[in-house]
Amino acid sequence: MAGTMKHPKRQKRSESFLGIHFDFHAGDDCKEIGKNVTRAMVENIIARVKPDWIQCDCKGHRGLCSYPTKVGHPAPGFVGDPLRIWRDVTAEHGVALYMHYSGVWDSEAVKRHPSWARVDEKGKRDKDKTSVFGPYVDKLLISQLRELADVYGVDGAWIDGECWATVPDYGKQVLRAFRKATGIKTIPRKRDAPHYDEFLEFCREGFRRYLRHYVDELHRTNPDFQIASNWAFSSHMPEPVSAGVDFISGDYALNNSLNSARLEARCIACQGKPWDLMAWGFSGRWGDNGGWSTKTAVQLKQEAAVVLQTGGGFQVYYTQKRDGSIRDWNMEVMAEVAKFCRTRQKSCHRARAVPQVALLNSTAGYYRKTKRLFSPWEGELIPLGGILNCLLESQQSVEILSESHLAGCLKKYPLIVVPEWEYLMPGFRKDLVSYVEKGGKLLLVGHGAAAMFKKELDVKLPGKPSEKSQWLEHGGHLACVKGLSQIATLGRRAKPFGKLYPADDRKGPSEIAASVAKYGKGKIAAVYINLGDRYRKARTSVVREFLGSLVRELFPNPMVEVAGSHYVDVQVNRIYGKLAVNLVNTAGPHHDENVYVFDEIPPIGPLAITIRTGTRPRKVTLEPGGKRVEFTFRDNSIHLTLPRLEIHNVVVVE
Repeated sequence: MAGTMKHPKRQKRSESFLGIHFDFHAGDDCKEIGKNVTRAMVENIIARVKPDWIQCDCKGHRGLCSYPTKVGHPAPGFVGDPLRIWRDVTAEHGVALYMHYSGVWDSEAVKRHPSWARVDEKGKRDKDKTSVFGPYVDKLLISQLRELADVYGVDGAWIDGECWATVPDYGKQVLRAFRKATGIKTIPRKRDAPHYDEFLEFCREGFRRYLRHYVDELHRTNPDFQIASNWAFSSHMPEPVSAGVDFISGDYALNNSLNSARLEARCIACQGKPWDLMAWGFSGRWGDNGGWSTKTAVQLKQEAAVVLQTGGGFQVYYTQKRDGSIRDWNMEVMAEVAKFCRTRQKSCHRARAVPQVALLNSTAGYYRKTKRLFSPWEGELIPLGGILNCLLESQQSVEILSESHLAGCLKKYPLIVVPEWEYLMPGFRKDLVSYVEKGGKLLLVGHGAAAMFKKELDVKLPGKPSEKSQWLEHGGHLACVKGLSQIATLGRRAKPFGKLYPADDRKGPSEIAASVAKYGKGKIAAVYINLGDRYRKARTSVVREFLGSLVRELFPNPMVEVAGSHYVDVQVNRIYGKLAVNLVNTAGPHHDENVYVFDEIPPIGPLAITIRTGTRPRKVTLEPGGKRVEFTFRDNSIHLTLPRLEIHNVVVVE
């Protein structure tokens, strides 16, 4: 740090709640970086938004640095040292400064050092991606992060282009190591080749070692330097945290953002690390570069609400101009979003979910299914997201958990849902059966999940599943559910639930849609069509009501029930010893890909709320604001009415 002035203490990421992210991936066109980066610009951001942290660009995927580095590859031209301004001003105001730094994806590094590149299945060197088995991590990444820590005194780095950019590596040294470690001589180069899964797992472990190595090295020399690897240990990488990262973070989708945030927040919240999610401050379609538009404060508040309700921190991403300066008007929007978040911080940040519905994001099932190392970009998580949305729109409080989270604590959850996974580890399948035997309730969705539990379900599944259009009936209404469907014949213990018709007509033959069976002290149920995939792509109220009714058959008395609208997410938490019931209004066109920006969310209500506490509370308040709420107490439950829900409120029970 320059000078000797004492600065206010900056919060560690574990204590931080609200941030802003800027980047611009400097390229060959950037010849006047810093020209319009001023102290006044940074001071204006801090004065308006009052963030706990700011992340700004230092190296994007192109690999050219947006500060005058001595160890990396600087962009063509600078006017002064913009990073020094960012650091000096943030330090003076007690705001932490993190760097946006592209790790595995570094086009300039492989251009200058071709031997650092990963090699594809045809033996060609990648033009963008470095090898996690190679010298890049020691020759450049660690050295440059130390420069940022030692010379500039930055607080940490948000490493981009990491697990999601890592791809299978067929470099000679990698293949030698794979043969030695596994004894497999023939290298699999296609998805259907023998031992392909083993090769992918070997490459995954290569990334884990790379991540552990640089995090440990940085912490050895700079113990206060805080690191996140973008999307590591998230939905992209649903596994126990095996590296010393200081926090977990990711930038969820720029369109259909609310549904993306709903899923991503729940996949990270369970990992036991400080975490936040990053909203894109603008919206559009990929491929429509230059056609993106800045989101409104209303739009971002709704996205923030689905993150805050699960206990996480929140940040918004805005691009920098090609000289590294920002668009000041964006901070007008961000300031309003920040106020919304701050009023909810005390009732949300670092809250813990009360066990209700556990939705399984199977590590084993995911890695068997994915076509990449870590990224679910081939639709691998669409069924998970569809079932999540269906449950949330039935007002269930849901956690997304992997096998490692459920191990040893299955009995805490009144209901566990397996959403269309076609493979589970035998030991975990056995644990689920034991859970049901002892009184648990298990719901399986899809032919693959059902097939793993045929004995317990007391069903036979003749033939193979087929892709077809059928009409699901519920409450007298029918809706088309096109997808993979499995015929099921039921034994004595199994009871049918719902019907599937071959046409949009309740007359004529039908098939069983689902079944429920007692098993030991518990119950097990299955749906024989892939509803999650369908609901995410073609949402209907019939599917929602059908699955909601099946859930109520298994789990009739959740801790919280809300009636009055399906456009309200319910999240039941505990925070500071209090029960906190989050209510988020999810109405509006957020899921319409043709609506980039919207400025109105229709309010919902009145909402009738039942909270099963068992004992009469001392008081019930509504946050933000701490206003006392009138309620009645009968049948060991709180009963109250919320007249109107704008975006997000929290009912706090003491």
